[in-house]
Amino acid sequence: MTTSTVPSLRQDAQVIGLVGIAHGISHFFHLILAPLFPWLKTAFSLSYAELGLLMTVFFIVSAIGQALAGFVVDRIGAHRVLFSGIGLLGVSALVLSQAQNYPMLLAGSMLAGLGNSVFHPADYTLLNKRVSTARLGHAFSMHGITGNLGWAAAPVFLTSIAGLANWRVALFSASFVAFAVLLLMFFYRDVLRTDESRPTTKHAEAVGGHALDFMRLPAVWMCFAFFFITAMALGGIQSFSSPSLRALYGMSLASATAGYTAYMLASAAGMVWGGFLASKTTRHERTIAFAFTAAGLFALVVAAGVVPPMMAVALMGAIGFGGGIAGPSRDLLIRAAAPKNATGRVYGVVYSGLDIGLSMAPLLFGTLMDAAHPAWVFIGIGIFQCMAIVTAVGVGANTARNAKAAAAA
Repeated sequence: MTTSTVPSLRQDAQVIGLVGIAHGISHFFHLILAPLFPWLKTAFSLSYAELGLLMTVFFIVSAIGQALAGFVVDRIGAHRVLFSGIGLLGVSALVLSQAQNYPMLLAGSMLAGLGNSVFHPADYTLLNKRVSTARLGHAFSMHGITGNLGWAAAPVFLTSIAGLANWRVALFSASFVAFAVLLLMFFYRDVLRTDESRPTTKHAEAVGGHALDFMRLPAVWMCFAFFFITAMALGGIQSFSSPSLRALYGMSLASATAGYTAYMLASAAGMVWGGFLASKTTRHERTIAFAFTAAGLFALVVAAGVVPPMMAVALMGAIGFGGGIAGPSRDLLIRAAAPKNATGRVYGVVYSGLDIGLSMAPLLFGTLMDAAHPAWVFIGIGIFQCMAIVTAVGVGANTARNAKAAAAA
């Protein structure tokens, strides 16, 4: 895209579609191991703690790598970094499919985490630089939806193949999914070029004189806190909403699973609506505050155990819908807070909070379940969602002050 032309609808759609597919494969690999735990537990005689450590290692490596990947994105270009991440995911699945012992599983999980680390800084840099501003809200909406689709596809794909053949074939097949996506991205590589150049003096001035100066901005760390807090809520829902529903309402496993399915589907629907809302306002923190207030209150109602079981399933959908609405506004809020030409670095650091939260949430909510406090799973989810409002409002207020000061200057 040149500075003299406005992206066409066709180009915007191509970029949004390609980045969405890449994001979907990233989320697919979030669950590359969890659906196969029953097979891995038997094959390697592992404890649940050892299985959980595989996921913790994935997200810790991803969190560290994500903060660093943003710098690489800003230096050599988002599309190159994105291609390397997809390739690493494919290699990680190959390594996992050939694992002969637990250390090899850990190594494969670390490789997958390293591959996953590049997606948010690369994806959001591509969307911000290659998609017209008027369509960014819809772009971020589609980005979130494809991530949810990746989460939904992984368990079905992996368990189906493992049931028909074995877990090694399932992982080997997953590697082909990653390499097929990589081939598609390479074929359309010109659509994803952002023409970055190496940092110059002018570039350095644009981001504050030094590559790390953006880290002095309060808004960056408020965004980091926002992602950490929301990830804690998301991690609680992903890990323990189903067993908590069963304990609170005496539901069958099928009904409790339906609650989580309702959450995921409603979240995707909320992202669609959230894309339209985000495109019509610049005060994105207000949309986030409204959505998370509603979602947090619904979570507390579920925790109280005062509604019929089927209503609890419906409320799970309402919680997901609120979180989905907030998604596009969240991404535009970060975009507004990011210094010029530091997009990759900001998204890398900020989104590392997501991985850290996802790595810690299962430990916290698992402890609550072990202590026979299933209601506190949803209480915790509601509290974290309400806490996220404070950080979002802080980011929005800070950005508005800076914009007003710049206009006055």
